[in-house]
Amino acid sequence: MPKKVKPAGDGKEEGPVPCKQVKVEAAGGPSPLNLDSPSGLFESLISPIKTETFFKEFWEQKPLLIQRDDPVLATYYRSLFRLSDLKSLCSRGMYYGRDVNVCRCVNGKKKVLNKDGKVHFLQLRKDFDQKRATIQFHQPQRFKDELWRIQEKLECYFGSLVGSNVYITPAGSQGLPPHYDDVEVRGEETARLREDELLPARVFILQLEGEKHWRLYHPTVPLAREYSLEAEDRIGRPAHEFTLKPGDLLYFPRGTIHQADTPSGLAHSTHVTISTYQNSSWGDFLLDTISGLVFDTAKADVELRAGIPRQLLLQVETTAVATRKLSGFLRMLADRLEGTKELLSADMKKDFAMNRLPPYYLGDGVELSTPGGQLPGLDSTVRLQFRDHVVLTVGPDQDPSDETREKMVYIYHSLKNRRETHMMGNEETESHGLRFPLSHIDALKQIWNSSAISVKDLKLTTDEEKQSLHQT
Repeated sequence: MPKKVKPAGDGKEEGPVPCKQVKVEAAGGPSPLNLDSPSGLFESLISPIKTETFFKEFWEQKPLLIQRDDPVLATYYRSLFRLSDLKSLCSRGMYYGRDVNVCRCVNGKKKVLNKDGKVHFLQLRKDFDQKRATIQFHQPQRFKDELWRIQEKLECYFGSLVGSNVYITPAGSQGLPPHYDDVEVRGEETARLREDELLPARVFILQLEGEKHWRLYHPTVPLAREYSLEAEDRIGRPAHEFTLKPGDLLYFPRGTIHQADTPSGLAHSTHVTISTYQNSSWGDFLLDTISGLVFDTAKADVELRAGIPRQLLLQVETTAVATRKLSGFLRMLADRLEGTKELLSADMKKDFAMNRLPPYYLGDGVELSTPGGQLPGLDSTVRLQFRDHVVLTVGPDQDPSDETREKMVYIYHSLKNRRETHMMGNEETESHGLRFPLSHIDALKQIWNSSAISVKDLKLTTDEEKQSLHQT
């Protein structure tokens, strides 16, 4: 296994040291993932590395390899997705580009072998066996229950969308040339995303079947925001090189250059990439919140409501006057930001709620409940169910008939989301939730922050408002 060089205290290079690798011996009993809670799942996923250590030393910084000698965990990983699953999945109506990609790395370049239209298993298997092509299956959590269960918990843990792709590569073959991945996009760019083999920001790789030989290289662009293929003569020697076996886990940050192949003389390899934190950088958050901050500030400051100079939009270059004016406004916004407790999320919270997975086998759950399922009265105690699947935000009234554009409280939830469209950029995706007057914000926060609360104790003016809030 290649080594990486660690700088000594005097700035010179000392002897090579191994990259971070954890070897876990088989335990005496079963080793399933802990699916009782989001935090329990993540802790078991990266075990024996502690969560605090992971986020302090590895998250967005460097790769982590966990190799496990655990037959029980390996069996569990194999159950998540197998090559043999493709036959039944194809019978459900899979399509090239949308659900499946077929590709191979030829002379350092990616060759796409997709057909048109519907995927037929016999043709797919023929390309796999005879052309030594890699099969990529998009978002298998739409069909595989255990992946749904895992990814739904991880979305609760990270507070960000969690997607996945399965890669099945025959022995002695490689699907993709060296590359690094950017932030995943959805909607209109979905087709381009799959054509270019883009992945979200932070990737966890679980080896399910067979073995996969990996080579990782130092990033040319740390935490890159764009996809790129890299020539091997430019990226140099691998910083890390290893083989994953069933039950092993690999994490690497966005921008890590990588390539992987299935060794010759062995069975095929199947791995799943579980990836998160797409479009979740500080830059994204700034873009999301700045519009609300400007909206509030403009209501209080007449300068922001004044018109821009005549013909400013016709200028080739921004004028010095406009630059000074914008700089002053940004300083004003920064000062206002220091004193605010509530940031207005324009899109990120809503986007997360409307595109994430629904709770695992929810059934007929409801948001608010009382013992016996009765509607609450003043003496009732109520609690918020599925807290991890609800977001609360404040924003301008989205009712086009309301010209005043007063601020409203929005509660979005994912209880009615469709698992079948998760991460697929489906145009039919819609938001589910409720809208309340801003005067209800304190009462809603009481419900949010309490395990249970009496209706009569809610911070609302009238008893009618208190009962109405919970009967909505």
